[in-house]
Amino acid sequence: MDSIRRYLSFVKPYRWQIIVTILIGVIKFSIPLILPMLIKYVIDDIVQNPDLAGNEKLHKLMVIMGVMIVIFIVLRPPIEYYRQYFAQWTSNKILFDLRDAMYKHIQKLSFKYYANTRAGEVISRVINDVEQTKTFVVTGLMNLWLDMATIIIAIILMFSLNVKLTIVSILLFPLYAFSIRYFFGKLRYLTRVRSQALAEVQSYLHERVQGMPVIKSFAIEEYEQTQFNKVNYNFLDKALKHTSWNAKSFAAVNTITDIAPLLVIAYSAYLVIQGNLTLGTLMAFYAYIDKLYNPLRRLVNSSTTITQSFASMDRVFEFLDEKYDVVDDQNAIECRQVKGDIAFEAVSFSYNEGEETVLKDINIHVKKGETIALVGMSGGGKSTFVSLIPRFYDVTEGNILLDGMDIRKFKAQSLRDKIGVVFQDNILFSESVRENILLGKPDATEEEVINAAKAANAHEFISNLADGYETKVGERGVKLSGGQKQRIAIARVFLKNPPILILDEATSALDLESEHLIQESLEELAKDRTTFIVAHRLSTITHADRIVLIEHGRIVEVGKHDELMAKQGNYYKLFQVQQLEQKETEAD
Repeated sequence: MDSIRRYLSFVKPYRWQIIVTILIGVIKFSIPLILPMLIKYVIDDIVQNPDLAGNEKLHKLMVIMGVMIVIFIVLRPPIEYYRQYFAQWTSNKILFDLRDAMYKHIQKLSFKYYANTRAGEVISRVINDVEQTKTFVVTGLMNLWLDMATIIIAIILMFSLNVKLTIVSILLFPLYAFSIRYFFGKLRYLTRVRSQALAEVQSYLHERVQGMPVIKSFAIEEYEQTQFNKVNYNFLDKALKHTSWNAKSFAAVNTITDIAPLLVIAYSAYLVIQGNLTLGTLMAFYAYIDKLYNPLRRLVNSSTTITQSFASMDRVFEFLDEKYDVVDDQNAIECRQVKGDIAFEAVSFSYNEGEETVLKDINIHVKKGETIALVGMSGGGKSTFVSLIPRFYDVTEGNILLDGMDIRKFKAQSLRDKIGVVFQDNILFSESVRENILLGKPDATEEEVINAAKAANAHEFISNLADGYETKVGERGVKLSGGQKQRIAIARVFLKNPPILILDEATSALDLESEHLIQESLEELAKDRTTFIVAHRLSTITHADRIVLIEHGRIVEVGKHDELMAKQGNYYKLFQVQQLEQKETEAD
């Protein structure tokens, strides 16, 4: 019920539209309820009326049919149109607002969440589950009430015709209500389990489609087919259990709705035989039975889809309840004027409580405009170190100060606005080159975009693309080389022009020619900025003001390149090994 209550908070802004839609719907559904009364009138007051001559009967029949034609051909179609239009307009607006809220939530979730969650799972909740909740609006909040109104109006009209016969008609209503409660309670749980299994199929497909080059290069198509079949079979198993219980529900409930009309037929026929009921009233009652039990059958059908909506609501709000690992302090301030002085004070960090500490007692003071290179073996904690500066994660112990103030005192978004990051594997979106560069400053002018591209040594190759800056780069920049993607990523940081720069192995995956071009761009970018460089190739960071060697989460050595080489410690050994490897590579 909590999910329904929370969902209604998204419905509330459109309550008047829903009320108007329901009122229009009541008119639309009430019009067909005239037909049984019409049947009674035509049979009892026209066809079987001994006081009317043949011409009078025809005249009365033509008049009443003329009125019906006006109602059903002139009035009913626009009423039907506006009911459908307002119902769909309102439900789609609610879904728009819900997805909008979910996307805001997605952007606030930390790197830790995405490290532990499949992208396909998130997409399934935002697309599939939100769409499923639409049934609750259209069916649960609109059609359900319309069917209830139809049933109530039909019962009132039936009471006006014959009280005893009406009581027989609704005799099985309590049994119907009990069966709905019994069967559809478990159906909600089974529907949720089925939705989760479907989300797992979608997540698996999302990963494998992205990783298709790996599957093909290792020639493991048959193995992957087997793995997919496991996930797919799990969904089939859950779907069949859901189908089985759903079928039982329909069988039981429809049996009740089928028995009730038989009771009415038997009793009404008995009354006609006894002379206590006119033929017109009997025919009208038969027609009203259909008007009474068709909505009940629709309610059974609706129960399945509404149950799916409830299960989807549970999944939507379960996702929206995911806690943020990085939260702004209640009194957090905007990060405005930044000099770039950064200090780590006894900083320790672990990704999850109880897990191994990745960084241990880190102490370092970086002055404004200084370039710091972080080196060491893979897994030593270099990337984790730089991830703490923009608060992609918050420190477990200690403090990080920016210009003398704890970075947790700043609003995270405003802090990140002052930091430019170039990753090893920079993600480009499938839009144009221009739009990807504009991520650095969405309101930048054409001239600013081109100047940023020139500064990143990217303008020349962009100009040679088929459509220049309007060229679509494909998903994750698949149409560009690694060096081209990196230069576009650097161009957007040039455009952003931040006072603090983080380069996380920005050239390690590139060939030497691309690395040389990008190294020039990065050195230009780093001028007059506080810069952190995570480097694998030590030859690219010899110019740094200080080099920090991190091993097993601790700072082992700090100094200039020449100082560390003269010391002949761990940095010296690492540098010598790389130089030897490079010479062997060149010799080959």
